[in-house]
Amino acid sequence: MSSIWLSLFSHGRGAFWYNTARKWFTIGSLLVSPVLMVINAPFGRFTLQGDSRFLVDGIKSWISMELVSPAVFMFAFKSSPLSYYPTALPSLYSPQTLFASLFFIHYLNRAIISPLRTPSRSKSHIIVPLAAVVFNTINGFLMGSYFSSPYVRIMFSSQTYQQPTFIAGITLWALGFAGNIMHDEILLNIRRNAKTKDKAKEENEDADGKPKERAKEHYAIPQGLLYKYVSYPNYFCEWVEWFGFALASAPFPVELSLGALFSLFSKQTWSSIISSPPQAFAPNLAPPWIFLLSEVMLMLPRAYKGHLWYKEKFGDRYPKERRIVIPLVL
Repeated sequence: MSSIWLSLFSHGRGAFWYNTARKWFTIGSLLVSPVLMVINAPFGRFTLQGDSRFLVDGIKSWISMELVSPAVFMFAFKSSPLSYYPTALPSLYSPQTLFASLFFIHYLNRAIISPLRTPSRSKSHIIVPLAAVVFNTINGFLMGSYFSSPYVRIMFSSQTYQQPTFIAGITLWALGFAGNIMHDEILLNIRRNAKTKDKAKEENEDADGKPKERAKEHYAIPQGLLYKYVSYPNYFCEWVEWFGFALASAPFPVELSLGALFSLFSKQTWSSIISSPPQAFAPNLAPPWIFLLSEVMLMLPRAYKGHLWYKEKFGDRYPKERRIVIPLVL
């Protein structure tokens, strides 16, 4: 495996694959987002009911697909595909190592701790983990390549830790990470309560020795913290987390300016973007910002569809003042 990797990314060829992945990963997220506004990703409450041959265990598939990202990150970080010559790993106290650690901490919780603490998870259609593996492979490669690149080694120094954007970014990362865990815990408690009720019903039999009907309700209206304001505060907190990460680790790209985003509605702009060589695509758009953009583009449709699902399922009981994902805004 390592020999194949070296043959693909040695002698500067890594730059081609890096820029190609950077370009199409970004474009793919922008194009898939409108599609997800129309269809439901088939997992969780939106799992397709049909041929069970295409359904996989929710917890096991989640762990498997999410572990891909840190694994590929570490491989790219160690091999440094954007370096022309073999380079040593960054020092233990370097900013690159800190950012790598934050990345791994996030996925330690996301890929292992959180799913193992989940009492139950709906089955997913096989297309979901397969798509996630592709997403996580590309994202892990981009992030690992970026943080081991000569450009980042030059950009970071001992003064990095005193920069206001670094301090603000790390603070936002910590707040977002904590907020994500706290709001996920509220959802986990709903699952735990549902599982407890199911177990109690199974143990409580009729006089005829037949078990009573199992409770089918596994959803409730989440309450507490930012659930007072939005239906998906865990998504919002994850965006805050990765915004802080990007702010601390990469220069803000002019490509994400309001004017540049509005230009995406132009057919001429898209034609120019698609036909341009990979290295010419948004040269200031670094992987941490691409990851944030992709997260927003892919998670916003699910938050929107989930918000509508909550309102339909619970009707007048669902708080009318709740927005979708950004408190008081969206």
